[in-house]
Amino acid sequence: MAQETIQYLVLHRCDPSCNMARYYVLSIEPSLFGDATLIREWGRIGRPRQRRVELYENQACAVEALETWLQQKRRRANLLRSG
Repeated sequence: MAQETIQYLVLHRCDPSCNMARYYVLSIEPSLFGDATLIREWGRIGRPRQRRVELYENQACAVEALETWLQQKRRRANLLRSG
């Protein structure tokens, strides 16, 4: 059984003038049944997170959904965190 590497993107948005410090984590992982899942986690930095798991038929559909979310978050001044 081949082990897949889980890759994820971390975005953050900090604006001290609005007292805002938020993060978003987007990742694609395999489900137990071989489908692809897009996992989205978000919240305020230093607080409990929220999490949503979305199921897709295949990896390509999950990647397309991830790219859509990434574009949406970057339009709202979220920065992609390196490292």
